Amino acid sequence: MPDQIRLLVVEDVPQVAQYIRGLLNSQTAIKLLDVVSDGTKVIGLAQELRPDVILVDALLQGRIKGMQLVAKLHESGISVPVIVLTVPQHPVQPNPATGIHSVLPMPFTGYELVTRVQQARQVAAEAEAQGGARMVTVFAPKGGVGKTTIAFNLAVAIGQSGLRTVLIDGSLQFGDMRALLKVPMDAPSLLDLPTDRIQESDLEDVLWRDPSGIDILLAPPRVELAEMVTVRDLEKTLSLLRRVYQVVIVDTPAVVNDVNLAFLDASDTILEVVTWDSTTIHSTMVMADAFRAIGYPPGKIRYLVNRSDSTGGFDPGVLANALGRTPEHAISSGGALVVRTNNEGIPFVLADPSAQISRDVFDIASELIGGPVAAAVRR
Repeated sequence: MPDQIRLLVVEDVPQVAQYIRGLLNSQTAIKLLDVVSDGTKVIGLAQELRPDVILVDALLQGRIKGMQLVAKLHESGISVPVIVLTVPQHPVQPNPATGIHSVLPMPFTGYELVTRVQQARQVAAEAEAQGGARMVTVFAPKGGVGKTTIAFNLAVAIGQSGLRTVLIDGSLQFGDMRALLKVPMDAPSLLDLPTDRIQESDLEDVLWRDPSGIDILLAPPRVELAEMVTVRDLEKTLSLLRRVYQVVIVDTPAVVNDVNLAFLDASDTILEVVTWDSTTIHSTMVMADAFRAIGYPPGKIRYLVNRSDSTGGFDPGVLANALGRTPEHAISSGGALVVRTNNEGIPFVLADPSAQISRDVFDIASELIGGPVAAAVRR
């Protein structure tokens, strides 16, 4: 069962270990990975088995005592909630700051064991979802509006400010970033990440480091492989990226499906790109209705008019009336600069920082992260 909570138990009293096994045999919410009696093996097993929760007996004996093991787990940086099993004669107080996320006193029932494990996992999942990074998804309901180019250059502009930035290629079928940046087809993609518990070391083996300084999580190299990416895998990956990076930028395809909705739901800001043509404006209006039906607050969506100086005869008020507000951002046409840099697979914001289109992107980046971006580069 993919949604089972993966539990690692550290217990050296055979009777207690057998009791825990018996309680867990009668339920399906928790998968018991192993019962370990030697505390020296726990950190290695935790890295190998990737549990969601670890249960440690406070009275564990051996080379590493129970509470010493809890401290070592905390110091190791393994971000797994730890439940301490104890007895009334040896009270232990929960303290996440020291690695004790919950306490389970003996004797306990199967209901108490399962509930305590579920609660610990729930708290950890909520903390992961909140993360520390700001996440911006670049979206458009119609293709051909320059969305991928904007996402790449926006990520590079933010990265120039010194903020650790990762760009996700959410175009899982066609790998737009892989094509734009001339990345080899055999370069790793998010499919190379583990499907259970992902750690930062896994990211280091999979992320593509662009010469501009940002990291990129690429889409699968072939169309049919996109079906292997599940929403649950994406949610786990996003949780980790938001802990590791300060800014997460996502480039998405022009579709509305479960994968795209996972990106949009998790985003702090949806940067929706629109251009001056009737079909794009119509699609943008339709999408505005869909966002309202989903329940996204108006402040979550910010509109960006690309090629804003090429109105094609449109009255700018048409779009404002259609959306019920004035678009927050605008990028001027880049002409030959954009074509050249895209063909070379390099960001135009670095190729010509003084160009109007580059200055527009730097301004948008500053507004999105709430501070000045790449002032030195722009000079």
